[in-house]
Parts: sequence; structure tokens; C-alpha cells
Amino acid sequence: MAARIEDYAMIGNCRSAALVRRDGSIDWMCVPRFDAAACFAALLGTDEHGRWLIAPHDAEATSTRSYIDGSLVLETVWTTSTGRARVVDFMPIVGDAVGIVRIVEGLEGRVDFGTDLVIRFDYGCSIPWVVRQEDGSTRAVAGPDLLILRSPVELEGKDFHSVADFAVNAGESIPFVLTYGQSHLPAPDPIDAADALEKTTAFWEEWSSRCNGTGEWSDIVRRSLITLKGLSYLPTGGLVAAPTTSLPEHIGGSRNWDYRFCWARDATYMLTALVNAGYHDEAAAWRDWVRRAIAGTPGQLQVLYGLAGERRMHEHELDFLPGYENSRPVRIGNAAAEQFQLDIFGELVGAFDHALRNGVNMKPEDDSVQAVFLDHLAGIWRTPDEGIWEIRGEPQHFVHSKVMAWLAFRRAADQVRDGRDPALTARWAELADEIHADILANGVHPEHGYFVQAYGSEHLDASLLLVTLTDFLPPDDPRVLKTIEAIETNLMVGGFVRRYHTQTGVDGLPPGEGEFLPCSFWLVENFVATGRHEDARELFLRLVGLCNDVGLLAEEYDPRSKRLLGNFPQAFSHVALVNAAFSMTHAKSATADVHRGESVAQRA
Repeated sequence: MAARIEDYAMIGNCRSAALVRRDGSIDWMCVPRFDAAACFAALLGTDEHGRWLIAPHDAEATSTRSYIDGSLVLETVWTTSTGRARVVDFMPIVGDAVGIVRIVEGLEGRVDFGTDLVIRFDYGCSIPWVVRQEDGSTRAVAGPDLLILRSPVELEGKDFHSVADFAVNAGESIPFVLTYGQSHLPAPDPIDAADALEKTTAFWEEWSSRCNGTGEWSDIVRRSLITLKGLSYLPTGGLVAAPTTSLPEHIGGSRNWDYRFCWARDATYMLTALVNAGYHDEAAAWRDWVRRAIAGTPGQLQVLYGLAGERRMHEHELDFLPGYENSRPVRIGNAAAEQFQLDIFGELVGAFDHALRNGVNMKPEDDSVQAVFLDHLAGIWRTPDEGIWEIRGEPQHFVHSKVMAWLAFRRAADQVRDGRDPALTARWAELADEIHADILANGVHPEHGYFVQAYGSEHLDASLLLVTLTDFLPPDDPRVLKTIEAIETNLMVGGFVRRYHTQTGVDGLPPGEGEFLPCSFWLVENFVATGRHEDARELFLRLVGLCNDVGLLAEEYDPRSKRLLGNFPQAFSHVALVNAAFSMTHAKSATADVHRGESVAQRA
């Protein structure tokens, strides 16, 4: 049985990732990239669906773990009755190699360890043919897939497991190197564990050292940015929403989705985070990924794409996996790629506009591409859609979607670009005003004065918090203040924000999910925008307090069971954390500047 979601740490190499449990078991890894089939799938089943354990035999052993500062290299220190030892886990960033290095180091006395390697390709259903090679390595093959384990420890086969017992004394170091390859090609070259550790640590430390500070929040922001870098796909610049599939939003429920893809909507929020943190190269790479992914006619624009911009994410279920804590179904692929979501147009225009305003250069053709997409949007903005939450019920006129359509035209009209036809700019401004008036006429509760989830609806939706963050109305507008108040009153559970009331049936799914962490961070930004700085700080501290012992967040949190829920770690949560931290930091800096200005004026 898998551990609690918060009991996992992620290691990765910007191509794939693995989840390491507190007890030393790697329960999830897809090779050779994030969206490939898993060779360790115990996370969604049992040990027999694939895992790799290295841990002391001592049942009373205790452990502490942390990342080497500024990296995704994980250290777990074990203390037993006979000694202390450290296990260093990482995915090496060495050429194009994909695999895991585990180094067991003796610190004090002697520690007896065991290892249990259970390779199961194709999400746990393919038992490989395992052979010990003449050079002492262990080779596992099934169909197109190959894994080779190289170690001085000799493993033996037992009930389709590869197992071994070994001991490490103080000052000793024992490496285990597992490398992926294709079975029809020569075996991947050996990796020197010590050299790989040095190079991988150097890579992460150099990258993270460039992060702009956020005062007291600098450490947690840097950890979130490292996590986001670990979720990026280096060959293309894409960013996966999470490295996992089907971790449930409700234990035992069916809200289980595959997040190992790139959501174009994340572009706006991700670009904001990267630019604020000083990572202009990464922002440019993400911008370029978005540009390539959306290339084509605007009618074909998708919400999500594959790591290289692939468009087919056929959703199907794996019946042979019981699911995380029996939460079924286990889904591969995501049918949301086929949905119509109006907000994506505004998010893309907003992303490019934000990049342009912050020194991320745009290409000359981007202006003409934007014009084509806006021309298409002009003809469809009145159409109901599935919305930001990708409902599987009837399409509606979601207020957030309409606001994002407004944002697309407003941002485009406000851009200063050489050679643009003034009539086109005027047309965009006219459309922005038309949509703005339509939203105010149909998207505000006639009695209570707050924004509603959809035209004609009585319900609230946390996506309405983005109304303030997009400057649709000034932050002191009564409709904004009433919306924030209504969400605090009706959508907060245990001090955290839920997306909407799932009991309403609006999303076409059974009720039940945790509180949505990105929405809670949006509320922090709303508090900042409306001058409620103490409330912002209190909520932010409550949210970052949900990070596990190595600083990772899932998509949701259940304050009743006090558990993280949903796919993990979740890029959207960490992006929202970073942006909320920068909002608070900028507000504090602006307040300090005002006070300094007043002091100067008084002295004068």
C-alpha cells in the first residue's frame, strides 16, 4: 500500500521524475519521460506493481531527510541501534541518460540494509526477463524497455523480485545505478555515481543561485522554483502540471486525472513567476513552447498538450491497477484536451503581453498570430464553455471565461507595437468594452452584488478571485470586495478555499474533493490588492505550513483528515505560492517606499 501523499519526495532530471517514500521505497517513476509508462507503479497499487526499496533491516530505525540545499538531490539519514548511514537519491543530469542513482554511505558504526527491486514495465503489468550479466550488472527486459542495475552488491532473483542484503560501515560508500534504455539498442553506458552526484548537484546549485530573493519567503520560494524546474521537460521547454496520474482529489473517489501534460493556461502564471524570480531564459523557453504548441488555426487551440506539443491525449483506464487507496479509475491521458475552454485565449494573450512588458522579447510574427486568434475569439466569445475547471457537465457562460476573453482584447488593445493598424486596436478596445459591459450585466448577483460562477447562476466560484488579479475592476470596487467576502464566507473550509460546491452537480461528477491550494494563494493576492496585508500574511503562513518536510505541495488539502490530495507535486500550487510571495514582497516594498517618501517630505 502506498504512503500518504505528503510522505513522498520528488527527485528528477528535467525529463522524468520519481517519488521516494519516507521508508526508502521509490514507488513511482515513468521512463524515459514524464508521460511514458511507469516502471514503478506501487503508488497506484501494491509493491507487486513495481517499486525499489533500499532501507535498514532494523525495524526500529528512524530517519530524517532533506534536499541538498538548492537541489533535487535527496539525503535520508538513517539511525539504527548499531550505527548511522545516509542514502543519497537523485536522477543524474548527465547527457541524455535517464535513471536513478542511490548511494549508501556509512556515517557511524555499521548498518545492515536490504534492497528489493521490483521492475514492472507498462504501469505494473509487465514482468520483465531479468538476467545477471557477466560484468555483474542486472539486466531487465520486457518488450521495448530495458533497465540495467549496476552495483557492487550482488542481487538474486526471488519470486520475481531482485533482492540483496548488505552492510555499510563508517566511511564506506556503496552505489546503485539504475539506467533506462531501449531493448533493441546497445545497453546504456555506465554512469560513475560519484561523478554524477557532483555534476548533478552543481547543475541544481548553479540554477537555484540565480533566484531573486523575496525576503523572509526566499527559502520556500526557491524550493518551489526548483520543484518547477524539476517539472520542466528540458528538450522542449514544456512544463508538466505534475509527474503523476490519478492521485485522487477525494480518497476512494473517481476525481482522478492524468496531469503529466502541459496546460497552456499555466503560461500566464508561470511566466509571471519566472520573470519575477529573474529566470528570463526559462521564461523564454516556456514562451517558445507555447508558441510552437498553439501553432495552427485558432479553432484547433487546445487547453493542454504533450511535452513536445503533441495534441492527442486519448483518455483511457487501467483496470488492472487498484488505484491509490482504492481510488478508481486510474486514468491515462486526459479528455480535457478535447474541451472548449474560452479562457485560454485571454491567458495566452496575457502571457505574451506580460513577457513583452518584462523584457522577454517577442518575435515579429507574434503580432500577426495574435491578431488571427483575436479575430477568431471575436466570433466565439458569446459561446458557453467547459471553463477553467474542465467540467464534464453541460457547458455554461462561466464568468471567469468571459473575463479572460475581455482580458485578451484589453491587453492587445493596450499594447504599443510599431506598424499596427490603429483601426485594429480600436476594434479590440471596442470588443473589450462590449464584453466588460456584458459581464457586469449578467455575471453579478442581482441582490447580493458579487460575481457568480456563471450567467444566471446563484453559485460562487473561486476562479472569480482572478477578477481582481486581471484588473477587470479596481480592487476597491464594491463588487470585488463583496466577491471576496462571499468566497470567504461560503467557500472557505478549515481556513482554505475550495473551488466551488461540488454538490451542485455543475461539473457532472460525483461530489467530494479537497480544498484547492492555488485558489487559496489567489485569495492571498486579493488580500494584498485590497490592503489586507495581515490577513494575507496569516493565510500565506497557513498555506506554506502545508508543505511537507521537503517543501512540496499537492493540488488540494483536506482539513478534516489533514492530508494532501491530488497529483503531486503540483506545479499550479507552487506557481501560485511563488506569485503570492512576490505580491506580498512587492506590496511591502511599495509601502516602505511610501513611508520613506513621507519622511523625506516631512523633513523637507
